[in-house]
Amino acid sequence: MGLFMKTKFYTALMMSKLTFAGLKLLQRPATSYAGYIALKICPEFLAFSKKYIKNNLINVTGTNGKTTTSGLIAHILENTNQSVIHNLKGANMLTGIANVFALNIRPLKRFDYAVIETDEAYLTKVYDYVKGDTLVVTNLFRDQLDRYGELDYTAKIIKEAVLKNPDLKLILNADDPIVSSFAKADNTIFYGFDDVEYNCRYKDESNAPSEAFNCICGEPLKYTKRFYAQQGHYFCGKCGYKRPECNYSAKVKIFDEYSMLYVTYCGITFEFKVNLVGLYNAYNALAAIATAFENGLNQAEIQNALDTYHSVFGRTETRVINGHKTLIQLIKNPAGASEVLKTVDLNSNILIAINDDYADGRDVSWLWDSDFEQLQDAQKLVVTSGKRAYDMAARLKYAGIPQEKIIIEPNIKKAVKFVANSAKKDEKITILPSYTALLKISKY
Repeated sequence: MGLFMKTKFYTALMMSKLTFAGLKLLQRPATSYAGYIALKICPEFLAFSKKYIKNNLINVTGTNGKTTTSGLIAHILENTNQSVIHNLKGANMLTGIANVFALNIRPLKRFDYAVIETDEAYLTKVYDYVKGDTLVVTNLFRDQLDRYGELDYTAKIIKEAVLKNPDLKLILNADDPIVSSFAKADNTIFYGFDDVEYNCRYKDESNAPSEAFNCICGEPLKYTKRFYAQQGHYFCGKCGYKRPECNYSAKVKIFDEYSMLYVTYCGITFEFKVNLVGLYNAYNALAAIATAFENGLNQAEIQNALDTYHSVFGRTETRVINGHKTLIQLIKNPAGASEVLKTVDLNSNILIAINDDYADGRDVSWLWDSDFEQLQDAQKLVVTSGKRAYDMAARLKYAGIPQEKIIIEPNIKKAVKFVANSAKKDEKITILPSYTALLKISKY
C-alpha cells in the first residue's frame, strides 16, 4: 500500500468512525452511513480492509438462512477465542459491509476471520471491491420478484461472482439443484441431508408450491427424496445428472424445540444438538458445522458453541413479552414462510405483521403462495398488522381461519401490546413479521 493510498484509507477510517459517533450522539439510525463515507473517500477501502484479516474472509449468501448461518459460523469461531469481524445486524449490501469493517478495524489490530453475510444480488459487486476466501451458499428460492427477478437471474449473478474469484472455496448445499450447479472442478465442498425424521407436533406436510426445475439438458428433474421446496435428492433420467455426493452428509431428527444432527465426515459420524426449531434451521446449522470443520475446529468446540448460541433478533428468537414466552420468526417468501408455519404452536396467540417497504419487496403475492392453511386449527386469536394487515387478514380468511378469530390492527406497536395483553397467564405468543416489521418490533 503506497503512502497516498494509506493516507486515503486511514482518512476514510477516521472519518467513518467520526460519522458514526456523530450519528449516535444525535440518536440517528446509522446502519450503513459510515460505510458510505468510507467508500466515498476511499473506493478501495474494502480491499485494504482485508489486509487486517489473518485467515479467511467468509461470505455467506442465499435466499433464506444467511443471517442465522453467518451468525452461527461467527459464534463458533469466537467461542474458540478467534477474533472475528461480523455484520451481526444484517446490513449485507456494499455500504453495510464497508460499515462493519470501518467500525471494527483499528490500525494496530488484526482479526483472525471476517464472516460477512452478503446479499445475493450484491455479491458480484462486493467481489469487485474485495475477494472472498470462502463462499457459503445456503439455498435459492423465489424472493422479492420486484427486486431480484426470477431465480435464473439470481443464479446468474452468483455464478458471475464465483467466476470473478478463481481461488474461492465453495461450501454448497448439495440438496438444492440450483446451488449445487455453482460447483467448480476443485475447491468445492458439499453438505446435505441423507434423511429427515420428524419427532415433533408437526409433520412434513405442506401445501406450499414446489419449484419445477429442469436439468441443463432440458429434462425435468426427478426426486427420490424431497425435503421441502426443491431441496432433496434429485436426478435427471435423461443425462444422468444427479445430486452430488456430500463431503458432509447428515441425518437429522427434528423435535419441537431443537434438532439432533448426525454428521458424517471422512467416514466418522459426529452428533450435534442444535437448539433451533425446524428443518430450515437444521440446514443452517449443517452449513455452519461444515464451515467450522473446514477451518480446523473439532466436534467438541463446535458443540460447545452451539450450546451457547443465541439467535439474532427475529430469527427463531425467544423473548419474554409481558410475562409471555414469545417466539419471533421472520417470514419473507413462500418456501421460508411455509417451513416456519410448520413450527407454529397452534395453542399460542399469533401476530402476523406484514409491510411492503423496499426491503420487504413491494410485491406481496407471496402471501398467497405460502401455506397459511397450516394455521387452520389455531386455538387463540390471530392478529394481523402492518401496512398489509388487511391483505394478510384476507389471506387467512381464504386459508380457512374462522373470521371471528382474526383481529386487524395495522399499527404494529398497538398490535404487539394487544396480543401481549390478550394472552392469559402461561399462554405463549408467536410473532411472524416481514423484515421492516421486524425492525419496528425490535425497537419496542
